[in-house]
Amino acid sequence: MSLIKNLEIDGKQVPFKASAAIPRIYRIKFGRDIYKDLSALEKAVGKDKEESSSLDLFSLEMFENIAYVMAKHADPGIPDTPEEWLDEFNTFSIYQILPQLIELWGLNVKTDVEAKKNFARQSAR
Repeated sequence: MSLIKNLEIDGKQVPFKASAAIPRIYRIKFGRDIYKDLSALEKAVGKDKEESSSLDLFSLEMFENIAYVMAKHADPGIPDTPEEWLDEFNTFSIYQILPQLIELWGLNVKTDVEAKKNFARQSAR
C-alpha cells in the first residue's frame, strides 16, 4: 500500500508518494540508504527553524534527492534528473517540505507495520 500527498511548492501542487519501493528506488538511483539519510536530515534541520539548523550542502542535496524520488514515484512524467525537476521551481524550502515528507514517510511505515502485525495474528489462528 502506498500513500500520496500533494504539497504546494512555489505555488504549484506537487504529488509525493511513499511506498515500500522508495528505499529501493533511492538506493538504485543514488547508492544511499534513505532511512539513514532521513534520520540525518531530521537531526540537522532541528526544530524546523533555519537559525537552529546545521545543514551543509551535502544535506541539502540529500533532501533534494529524497524529494525528487518521492515526486517521481508519484508522477513518472516529471523530468528524469533532480536538477531538471528542481529547475521547474523558483523556491523550494527544505524547512517547509522536509517535515511533511518525513510525516508522509512515517505514515507509510506505520501502515506497513500494522498490516504485517494483523497478518501475523490472522495466520496464527
